[in-house]
Amino acid sequence: MVFNRVTEIWKRLQTQSSRRSSTVILCSGTLVVGMGALAWLSNDQSVALKERSPSLLDLLDQVGSEANLERKKVEQTKPPLPPRAISWSSPLAKQCSGFDSKVKKRLKAQQGTLKQRRVSVATDPSNFGKRFRMNPWGESLNPDPRVVVLHETVYSLDSAVNTFMTPHPRDPDQVSYHTVIGLDGKIVDLVDPLKRAYGAGYSAFLGEWAVTNAKIRGSVNNFALHLSLETPFDGENSRSSHSGYSSAQYDSLALVLKDWIDRFGFTPAAITTHRHVDLGGERGDPRSFDWEELQIRLGALEALCPS
Repeated sequence: MVFNRVTEIWKRLQTQSSRRSSTVILCSGTLVVGMGALAWLSNDQSVALKERSPSLLDLLDQVGSEANLERKKVEQTKPPLPPRAISWSSPLAKQCSGFDSKVKKRLKAQQGTLKQRRVSVATDPSNFGKRFRMNPWGESLNPDPRVVVLHETVYSLDSAVNTFMTPHPRDPDQVSYHTVIGLDGKIVDLVDPLKRAYGAGYSAFLGEWAVTNAKIRGSVNNFALHLSLETPFDGENSRSSHSGYSSAQYDSLALVLKDWIDRFGFTPAAITTHRHVDLGGERGDPRSFDWEELQIRLGALEALCPS
């Protein structure tokens, strides 16, 4: 009897287990079908999303990825070696006495009204920029203005000013000076001296340049002040010389240089020419420049006698 009872209980357990297994299998099948449907719907939705325009987040991620890639490219390169130093012997000599009294009196009078005489013109932002304190490779740069590069306009002052006021999106077209001086002595300030004017492209002074863009060769622009003289009418050509600059221009030039020397503390020996700093050998300005005329005026302003 006991054996029969055990057998009966065992059969019941087997039946219940069979039913449960069927239920589990059925549920499992339903679950698999459900998951398959969800996967299909999810895939269908993904395809639909891919066919839509990218979202703002997608675009930002793309830009970020491109920026990271560009940064990695820069990090993998090395900054170019500075150019060979070309010596510069300043034509300006030390002078602590022997000033021309008439020149001194005239310039001192003009010096008192210099601020009122200077005219400011807004240069288009594409034609100037900030001075950098670090190059693309993370190395420090000294942006302090410490060299003056003299230029000439070749054409009229108005033509030069109009060029600087015109937007130039392309890097090769961007150009500016900090200050331009007209034939009549008019002083036009175009770029704040604390900003970087684009006066000299591929250039260096005493073997120093600053590379501020990994795609562009170095230049003096990051630590230079650029001053240009309006070219006389007979110089609107490519000849090597012309009739020279006016007495009024040399007066204004000396006054602006004296102001910059006092403000930034560089020596007159750091006043040079575009021709000298140009590494491409394509520039010859300022043509027909008379250093003696500048010597007389800076001497009278007591700018050539070290303290």
